[in-house]
Amino acid sequence: MLQIFKNNFSLKLLSLALALAGWGYFRFATNAVVAAPQQLSIPITTTHLALGYIARFAEKQAVVTVAAPKRGGAAVRPDDVKAVLDLNSLSAGVYNVPVQLVAPNVAVQSLSPASVTLAIERIAQKVFPLGIYYSGARGNAVVASDAKILPLQAAARGASDDLSRVASIRADVPLPNAPEQFDSMVRPVAVDSLGTEVTDVQVSPNLVRVRVHFAGAKPR
Repeated sequence: MLQIFKNNFSLKLLSLALALAGWGYFRFATNAVVAAPQQLSIPITTTHLALGYIARFAEKQAVVTVAAPKRGGAAVRPDDVKAVLDLNSLSAGVYNVPVQLVAPNVAVQSLSPASVTLAIERIAQKVFPLGIYYSGARGNAVVASDAKILPLQAAARGASDDLSRVASIRADVPLPNAPEQFDSMVRPVAVDSLGTEVTDVQVSPNLVRVRVHFAGAKPR
C-alpha cells in the first residue's frame, strides 16, 4: 500500500510540474511576442475642394494608433490609412472640419487631431509689369545699359490674402565684376513692398529672358 502511495505521489508531482510548465509557457512565452499597438504619422489631405479655391491649415499630420496585428500578421503600413478633410459644399470662410479616416480592415484605437481648423480662400490672379533688379555688391566697376526683358508682364496667382501682399514682380540679375553681355533665362519672383519674396504665390511665366549690356563705368 505504501508503495502504491509513493508511486501515485510521484505521478502527482510530475503532473503538477507539467501543468506549471505549460502554464508558464503560455503565460510568458506567448505574451512575449504580443506586439504593442502601432503609432503612425499620416499626412492630412483634402477632398472635394471647390474649383478656384485653396484650403490653408497648419496641422499637416495626423497621429493614428492602431491595434497590434495578430501574431504572424503583417504590420499596418502608413499607406494603409488615409486622413481626409471632406470640404464638400464649403466656400470661402473659416471652418473646423473633422478628420475622417479611410482605413479598411484596420482597428483604429485613437486619432489626433480629431478635427482641423482651416481657412478656405478664393484663388485670384493679378498682372504686373516685369522689372529688373540688380543684385550683388554695387560699385563703380560696371553700369547697366540697354536692358531688355521679355515678356514685359507676368501674372501672380494665389490666395487673395497672399496676392494682396505682392507689390511687384521682378527678375534678379547679378552685377558682374567686369564689363560683359548678360543674356539668360531668369526666374521672376513676386515681392512685397520691402523686396521680400512672397513664396505662397505662383508666377507665370516661370522663366523670362533678360538681356543687359554691362559696360565699364566712367571714372569720376
